[in-house]
Amino acid sequence: MKLVRYGKLGKEKPGLIDAEGKIRDISHLVDDIAGPALSPKSLAKIAKAKPAKLPLVRGNPRIGACVGDVGNFIAVGLNFADHAAETGAPIPKEPILFNKAPSCIQGPNDDVMLPKGSKKTDWEVELAIVIGSQASYVAERDALKYVAGLCVCHDVSEREFQIERGGQWMKGKGCPTFGPLGPWLVTLDEIKNAQNLDMWLDVNGERMQTGSTKTMIFNVKQLVSYISHFMILQPGDVITTGTPPGVGLGMKPPRYLKAGDTVSLGIQGLGSQAQRVVAFKKG
Repeated sequence: MKLVRYGKLGKEKPGLIDAEGKIRDISHLVDDIAGPALSPKSLAKIAKAKPAKLPLVRGNPRIGACVGDVGNFIAVGLNFADHAAETGAPIPKEPILFNKAPSCIQGPNDDVMLPKGSKKTDWEVELAIVIGSQASYVAERDALKYVAGLCVCHDVSEREFQIERGGQWMKGKGCPTFGPLGPWLVTLDEIKNAQNLDMWLDVNGERMQTGSTKTMIFNVKQLVSYISHFMILQPGDVITTGTPPGVGLGMKPPRYLKAGDTVSLGIQGLGSQAQRVVAFKKG
């Protein structure tokens, strides 16, 4: 299934994408695509519904983040071998983990706002994992049982804040609008192989990133299992798993986003996003 959240910011409703790409309302089945609604039992309930009999959503509503009420937004750094080579960094022996602020999550097509004083805001297309069941000390062989689905994440990053301001990477990763998710959450039954998905990102129509999840150093199963040994993962938590090469930081000279730029990105089978970059505005 492809599950979606649509409507005005803060008032999104749950929906399902039918075979024709139209949104069907499922608010009579679940309150939101969040928390308990992501459990195997809840997903099975939704799957039993016949899309053609579900209420059709008219018009062209805004698409919100594909998962709501996210508790933990965990990111993995340098998790693609070709991206690590691009940055000159050694291959990590264990996953590099940091946090993105849940408050940075937004819809896939909402504007990305440059932070106040930003000079080095960068782009990163990433595969994100959405947890469906509470997970603690999960064995790698069982890890997918705890996953509700996958989605596209734009891990927007301010490199000066991240690298040059001391402390942890999270400084440059959780600014407002830095976590577009979606357009939809795709359940695992629709994904033949999560480790062989093409990825891409364009800036102003120019291809910047071309990659594949097959170059991930730590795969989906490994990441869910590993992280569950350090914290309890809850339904609705999001793990974004790293980016392929082609980020602005790795260019010579480096290239960064500026107001007026447009960014589009996507992953095979998971849909695409498109954002306009805007200047900082206090709000």
